[in-house]
Amino acid sequence: MYTLLSGLYKYMFRKDEYCVLILGLDNAGKTTFLEQSKTRFNKNYKAMSFSKITTTVGLNIGTVDVGQARLMFWDLGGQEELQSLWDKYYAECHGVIYVIDSTDEERLAESKRAFEKMVTSEALGGVPILVLANKQDVETCLSIPDIKTAFSDCTAKIGRRDCLTQACSALTGQGVREGIEWMVKCVVRNVHRPPRQRDITAWGRPEDSGSRSGAQVFPRQVSPPVFEPTRRSCLQPVL
Repeated sequence: MYTLLSGLYKYMFRKDEYCVLILGLDNAGKTTFLEQSKTRFNKNYKAMSFSKITTTVGLNIGTVDVGQARLMFWDLGGQEELQSLWDKYYAECHGVIYVIDSTDEERLAESKRAFEKMVTSEALGGVPILVLANKQDVETCLSIPDIKTAFSDCTAKIGRRDCLTQACSALTGQGVREGIEWMVKCVVRNVHRPPRQRDITAWGRPEDSGSRSGAQVFPRQVSPPVFEPTRRSCLQPVL
């Protein structure tokens, strides 16, 4: 009886928690994407006005629940001096969402360099990556084929992992739900990075999260799990 009740409790009140980094250059739309995600998946969440969103200095944290999975987002600042902090979070993350400003062709090469440095980190081996071509609502934006061509040199460096490039408009919500749902499927099936178990009765509601701009908050330091390539198919080429 105890085993049955214990199992029922875990099913009802435990969620598998996955940490997902939101990376990209400053002004790419990372925080707007985070706010839009919380609005789409958390019924009672009241998003801040998008016009009040400013450049992140430090990080923003948010959570959304999708089925039995809970995604904890770490939206990190994208300024050049802050990119050196990204790798402090790699060991504990389960997925990466990389946001590109598809209206800023002048900084596309800079975004590619940041992506290339990120994707070649051993600490991110096997971690699924969702590349969002943001601001697709702007008529003059670069198309998905344009961005794939610009990032084509990175294809071989992505390795064996789930990877997808997707059109997105964080402002209008286009592609947000689809991207999150794809990420959930990928992190759940990646057995090399198991989730953390969270009791939702103690952890609180998904909307109980916010900004920590200016703070340098690092996850506890642990050795990254060793990734061994599997035979499952990967969604490549991505770029």
